[in-house]
Amino acid sequence: MKGGMQGMLKQVQKMQEEMQKVQQELANKTVTEESGGGMVKAIANGSKELVRIEIDPSVIVAEDKEILEDLIVAAVNKALSSANKMAEAEMGKVAKGMIPPGLNIPGF
Repeated sequence: MKGGMQGMLKQVQKMQEEMQKVQQELANKTVTEESGGGMVKAIANGSKELVRIEIDPSVIVAEDKEILEDLIVAAVNKALSSANKMAEAEMGKVAKGMIPPGLNIPGF
């Protein structure tokens, strides 16, 4: 029993190390989403942080301020959602095979 527990602890430690490595890699991966047919683009990283916004100059008109704001919100929400999906997929690869079948852990 003791050897089994020690083996399981080693597996958990290995999984933690792999998860840290994946988290570092995710910080360098990005997703880009757009709204308004590409007029506004939001770029987010795998750490679920917004890194950049790109706005087509043709949309920057004082009278259309509310439309531009809506396009920005839509693009950012899409980018953060995609970043979340990317992060879950990458973290799931690490945990695959280490979590017993039937054990439901959110994000894996």
